[in-house]
Amino acid sequence: MTPPPADAPPHRAPAESVDEVLALYERWGHDHYDEVVSQVDHATQTAALAVRDGAPDELVAAALLHDVGHLLDLDAAGPAGARSALAGGGDLHHEASGARYLAALFPPAVTRPVALHVVAKRYRCAVDPAYLDGLSDGSRASLAVQGGPFDPDQADAFAARPGAPEAIALRGWDDEGKVDGLATPGLAHYRPLLERVANGATPNRSAPA
Repeated sequence: MTPPPADAPPHRAPAESVDEVLALYERWGHDHYDEVVSQVDHATQTAALAVRDGAPDELVAAALLHDVGHLLDLDAAGPAGARSALAGGGDLHHEASGARYLAALFPPAVTRPVALHVVAKRYRCAVDPAYLDGLSDGSRASLAVQGGPFDPDQADAFAARPGAPEAIALRGWDDEGKVDGLATPGLAHYRPLLERVANGATPNRSAPA
């Protein structure tokens, strides 16, 4: 298991139910954080793109919940505190905290793409420099504090990791799912899918490797 970064935020108790996860979105989902669309709009747009492309339920769940770590930051520090950390150039490692939070409820097929979606951006920037030009301002700014594009050795190592293809697919939907005013099915639409995936999961008590 890869240890968390030294400056990662403290662990949040793992989610115990789908209701608990969705309640987090109900509390903080209308915050825009570092993007032009709200967290809930970004989540549902990303999930809708996964559905459009025929992704399995587990990957649709990952697409919906991939930024839950941002909501944990907002829940812990409030909007002012979370944005202050970002403005100071900090990386709150939302992908790691989000994957840990979901790991007792959902299988690795959900948590692994969540854990890898940030480094998938670094990978895509390395293998396709033109990809950088299409990033949103928020993604471009976060890329700088996340370490920038991978070097060739890092890119090769990432491509060989379990879950890398799913994380790369998620990254594409993540980048597309930022359209202001786009109508998509709401969170409630995905509750049966989340319950189905959670109920079929073998508990995964540690963070994904």
